[in-house]
Amino acid sequence: MSAPVLVRPALAADLPAIAEVYDHQVRSGVATFDLEPQGTAYWEQRLAGLGPGDHLLVAEEDAVVLGYAAASAYRPRPAYARTREVSVHLADAARGRGVGSALYDDLLARLRGDGVHTVLAVVALPNPASRALHRRCGFEPAGVLREVGFKHGRWIDTELWQLVL
Repeated sequence: MSAPVLVRPALAADLPAIAEVYDHQVRSGVATFDLEPQGTAYWEQRLAGLGPGDHLLVAEEDAVVLGYAAASAYRPRPAYARTREVSVHLADAARGRGVGSALYDDLLARLRGDGVHTVLAVVALPNPASRALHRRCGFEPAGVLREVGFKHGRWIDTELWQLVL
């Protein structure tokens, strides 16, 4: 029998699994607009550079990383200090199991504790599963940006989702 899903802060030992989840989306999906896999070094820099209001969490089951959640600065201007951009990425085997909700529940609680006021997420369209996840977690759609990314030979729209904590 499987152990329950555990959400916790990411450790250096988790970074290869995080990179694998992310780089899979780079190669095959549109959940990120990176065009080249980033590898573990990118995530080492992200983990080392976490500041107040920034988080990198993993969901694990039976010591296997199923996905991760990240919160980082929205923009570098001081007036945006209490706004964070967030994302959740899952391994294919974790989809449809509530792992994304578990990651967001933990992340949003941490952000509330940090005094963050507004949380933003960007969803590449179409993506009914991601839209449903954000709606379930309390986010509201804030607008669509048409044809802002070009990947896999096509233009992609994004939808901005917002949650005021």
